[in-house]
Amino acid sequence: MAEKEEGVKLIGSWASPFSRRVEMALKLKGVPYDYLDEDYLVVKSPLLLQLNPIYKKVPVLVHNGKILPESQLILEYIDQTWTNNPILPQNAYDKAMARFWAKFVDEQVTLIGLRSLVKSEKRIDVAIEEVRELIMLLENQITEKKFFGGETIGFLDMVVGSMIPSCLARGWEGMGIDMIPEEKFPELNRWIKNLKEIEIVKECIPDREKHIEHMMKIVGRIKAA
Repeated sequence: MAEKEEGVKLIGSWASPFSRRVEMALKLKGVPYDYLDEDYLVVKSPLLLQLNPIYKKVPVLVHNGKILPESQLILEYIDQTWTNNPILPQNAYDKAMARFWAKFVDEQVTLIGLRSLVKSEKRIDVAIEEVRELIMLLENQITEKKFFGGETIGFLDMVVGSMIPSCLARGWEGMGIDMIPEEKFPELNRWIKNLKEIEIVKECIPDREKHIEHMMKIVGRIKAA
């Protein structure tokens, strides 16, 4: 087993898709690290507030005294610091498009797929179709591919995988919504099966029942806000 590199620490949360994707990257690269779990729904620790005073959120990566917040930035840092098993595409255009779709997932799919869905004053079936229209764009991107990055798991797989099947889908399930049925999204469901066969992904998927319970607490907070 590799020796632990000095100063590699991750402050995250077991339920956060943003910190779980960082763990996937560290595991893929074979980088040993210390992990500190934050129960951010209860209270933000003084350490988290000290390390990330701007956003006050997980994840935060600390490497040899350097502090990095924001998961996509951390993924890129990890990829450039440990160059084995590349995460981002090498081609400039493919790299730019991976960043584009990752931003789309974290900003659009997450917002519409949970917060806007829960707060929607429309008929629920109309709100669901709005979410599915966004997800169909990802369905088209994964068609005839094993992973978004090609034959091996990469940056966009970690972003989409941590957010949709391993997080939002738990909230949808708790709400009684089958958001991504196989007959409507065959390519995405095929990709999800491929993803769940990867050992580092399996290690980072939260317990289903515990996670559904957690997501329903978030749904309750959104409704009450």
